[in-house]
Amino acid sequence: MSMEISREILPSLIAFARENSPFYGDLYRALPETVHAIEQLPVLSQQAFWEANRLEGGQLLTGEMHDGIVLKSGGTTGNPKFSVFSRTEWNVFVTAFSRGLALGGLQDGDRVANLFYVGELYGSFLFTHKALEECPKRVMQLPIAGATTPDDVYRFIKEFKATVLAGVPTTMMSLVDHIDKVGGDPAASTVRLILFAGEAMYPDQRARLEACFPGVEIRSIGYASTDAGLLGFADLSCGPNEFRCYDDDALFEIIDEETGSPIVAPGIEGLAVVTALRRHLMPILRYPVGDRARWVDAHGTAHRKFLLRGRSDESARIGPVTLYPEDVRSVLASFPACQGACDFQLLTIHRDGKDGLILRIGNRNADPALSAQIIAAIYEHRPMYAQLLAQGKILPIDIEWVDATALEINPRSGKLKRVIDRRFA
Repeated sequence: MSMEISREILPSLIAFARENSPFYGDLYRALPETVHAIEQLPVLSQQAFWEANRLEGGQLLTGEMHDGIVLKSGGTTGNPKFSVFSRTEWNVFVTAFSRGLALGGLQDGDRVANLFYVGELYGSFLFTHKALEECPKRVMQLPIAGATTPDDVYRFIKEFKATVLAGVPTTMMSLVDHIDKVGGDPAASTVRLILFAGEAMYPDQRARLEACFPGVEIRSIGYASTDAGLLGFADLSCGPNEFRCYDDDALFEIIDEETGSPIVAPGIEGLAVVTALRRHLMPILRYPVGDRARWVDAHGTAHRKFLLRGRSDESARIGPVTLYPEDVRSVLASFPACQGACDFQLLTIHRDGKDGLILRIGNRNADPALSAQIIAAIYEHRPMYAQLLAQGKILPIDIEWVDATALEINPRSGKLKRVIDRRFA
């Protein structure tokens, strides 16, 4: 983060939020009249933030919504959440993102198939469309959208000789499944670049995409969210899950979750927190993004690089046991039948007074006899689960083998629902 920009913008932004947002006025009531350093501010509570951001009687916004855009959050909590950008803020947001997009491998003349989702106030398709319009690289857009059938997506890609695919990994995997099913010819592919966002892209998924589209480059389209705004851009020096800070537009921090202090040194993992320097209508001041990260570059590096280390809040809770999707993925990766073609979901249930877990695996062709081996491997990986099971405090893990298309996705975003809580259904 540029210290000059921070010193110039932060005090006035904080003062504006305190004066015009009842939420921030109350939150900062005990702070000095003038705040010069970001560390003087508390890290926001997401729960309190969203409780204050209501259509009726809201306490967060600093003014009326009279121009710009309203977008619904793509979060998985099920709570109604929305973000508001004034017209000026939306243009600034998209223009800054488009500059980062131009550094990630796009070329003049590319034909970009936009496979993100649109509708129901979801923003990824609209945001990508506008960012591509503003991009310094001169590209042609193919606004296909994520709800289009894989058959039609594949037809459009072939008819218009698309060179770039942009969408969530779940959509890409459905497309690959369809191409494999119809016997598509990899040698005839015109796709040279895949830009993804919204979900992590795992090694087994990359391998399938590379087999389907020989020579393809797979990169993140960039790091942003409906609620937090700009977070990071990926240039050609960035490896998987690496991004660079938008120095002029956002103050990105990594916070020690025990002490609450900013982490400065590289290599130390913490919670990602962001302050949006260009948003005034819906101020974002030390907002927890929901991801874990660690610095890669040294402190003081321009557009400092950081590495995402996974979600900070996505996990299945079965009684007192916490089970992370990444742990389950590592277990499945040890079984050849689950490599390259398997995606999965964790469903938490409650039956006979006990919590339980159903592991739903998207590979109907696998041998169901593997279930016992996979469950045993999970128990070995998470001994506490086996201990509580032996004590009769939780239910045994069950596995369902289903078609990949049977895995539940968010109908607005197209993202796979990694953890589904059935206990309150």
